[in-house]
This record gives sequence, C-alpha cells and structure tokens, in this order.
Amino acid sequence: MSQYTKRRLAMWHVGLDVHWRTSTVCILDCGGREVKTATIRGGWEKMLSWLDREVKERYAVCYEASCGYGALHDRLRGRAARVVVAHPGQVRLIFRAKRKSDRVDARKLAKLLYLEAVPPVHVPSVAVRSWRRLIETRRRLVAKRTRAKNGLRSLLRSHGLRPPREQGLWTKRGLGWLAGVAWPSEAAALERDLLLGELSLLESQVGRVTAALDEIGSREAAVALLRTIPGVGPRTAEAVVAYIDDPDRFAGGRQVGAYFGVVPRQEQSAAVNRLGHITKEGPASVRQLVVEAAWQVIRRSASARSKFERIAGGQRERRKIALVAVGHWLLRCMHAMLRTGECWREAATQCVAA
Repeated sequence: MSQYTKRRLAMWHVGLDVHWRTSTVCILDCGGREVKTATIRGGWEKMLSWLDREVKERYAVCYEASCGYGALHDRLRGRAARVVVAHPGQVRLIFRAKRKSDRVDARKLAKLLYLEAVPPVHVPSVAVRSWRRLIETRRRLVAKRTRAKNGLRSLLRSHGLRPPREQGLWTKRGLGWLAGVAWPSEAAALERDLLLGELSLLESQVGRVTAALDEIGSREAAVALLRTIPGVGPRTAEAVVAYIDDPDRFAGGRQVGAYFGVVPRQEQSAAVNRLGHITKEGPASVRQLVVEAAWQVIRRSASARSKFERIAGGQRERRKIALVAVGHWLLRCMHAMLRTGECWREAATQCVAA
C-alpha cells in the first residue's frame, strides 16, 4: 500500500452541500462509515466554526462549485488536509439518485470523496479570479453600450431621421448633431437624453475597466506572448491567459478544446459515429473572442487561411464551421505557446494541432 493511500485512509471525509444561509455537512470516518450529518444555519462562518468544533481528526472536504466557490476554498484550505471542488454537472452524471435533498447531496459528495471519484474543477488564485471577473464586467458593459447605441438608432428610424453621412454617429461631431436634433415630441427628446446619458456613462465605465485590464495585461508575460499571433489583440490574449491559468493542468490540446466548448458533440455506437454542433461548455466570453480573432488571423496567417479554405471547401454554407474549427486550432496553438514559452512561428503552426 502506497504512502498516499495510507494517508488518505487515515483521514476523515467531509461532504458539504453549501448555500448562502444554510449548509449541510456529512462526515465519514476513515472506514467510510457515516459519523454525523447536520444542517448548520447562519452562513459560512457558522459552518466553518462548527467544523472546527466537531472534526478533530485530519480530514478532506468536498463541495460542488457554485458562486463564491473560490472564496470558500481559500477558507477551507487552512483547516482541511485536502480540499476538492467538484464539477456539478459531472457529479450528477456519476451519482444519480431518486431522492434529492441537501442531506443526500452532502452524503453523496462525502462518499465520492472517500472513493476518490470526485470530478474536480480547477480553483485559480484570488488574483486570477478577480481578473476573470473584470474581463466579464467589461464584456457586460460593452453589451450594454451596444444596446444604448441600438436604442438611439431605433429612435432615429422611428421618426424618419437619418444622421449626416459625412460624419460617424458615435464621433464627437455625430453625438453633437444627435444632441441638437429637433424632435417632434417631448417624449422623444426625453428618450434621446436618457440614452445619451446612459451612453456617456457606459463609455466612461468601459474606459476605466479597459485601462485596468491593460495595466494587468502589461504585467503578464503570457499576454504579450499570445499577442505575437497575427490578429490576436489584448482582449483575446488576456481572456485566454486568465481562463487557462495553468497550461500544465491540461494533458494536451484536445482537453483545451473541450474545456472551452469548441469540440463537436459526438454520438458513437458500433459503426455509427455522428458529430453535431459544438458543446459550448466553458466560458462563452473566451469562445466568442477567439472566434472573432480567428477572422483576423485568417487574413494575416497563411497557415490559418489554408486551414480555413480546406475545411470550407469552397462552400459558403461551411464557412462558419471552418471559422469555428480555426478558432479551435488557434486555442490549441495558444496552449502550446503558453506551455513552451515560444513566440508565434508560422512554420511551426503547421504541426501544432496535428
């Protein structure tokens, strides 16, 4: 018996079903027998205090990833010998039960932990988690800004107004023209003023978040490394680096593609093998940015353009499929660059995703 197995069997195993106001705890001893199951009301601090009082032996703890899973991981890491955060979707596939309750879920997690069958998720550091949230915040602000612009365009069209062609509507002169338009009703003028105010606020907020992201990216050598790819800008590079975090946690490029949800769904049985749409698992923001960047890379990289044209096969209806495939290939190239620390080399990309 290995030393690791001996240490594992000497520990107790704790399963947590965690909510903001209540938490259910199931404790198994080193033989896998249930010692105690309890529901603690009053938030995380009371649950952690209860664990400190009730569990005197060395223990491993497991809970499902949800909102705030990283903060709870940091608090448990100083108490437990081992902390495992479970993938919620995969846990449900592994351990199906006819009955579902907080106690059942806590017992299920404790048993999976004891059996070493928990599908874990990666828990990044506080700095990386904050970086990811800032990236998502910018994405939401840009979406709101787009909605405000669309609202102004819709308002103009509804009253049969067209902006002057010699100036862009969102330039300083264009916004000045929009502010001075004579509207047929006070309600329309009020709507214009509200949308312009919202647009101005959002422009300021996007600028602040972008400046903060640029500051973080300037300190990350990995972001500069990915920007050596022709067509990849700072937003795409920072998102890929933040969400990959540790490139060594992936066994290879195939796992990276699956993590970001750009691999096709597969239904295989005997001689039948059907491939469907991509799974769309993982962070949608990275998937969107990488596919957008793929258009630029195709224009600037001969190897990317060759791959796109080969998959499209000259058929217009296959261009979207080819674009997503290039995005998948690009993610695998990025992962290889982050693992090796090498800059983009056009000749080397021919065999990265082979």
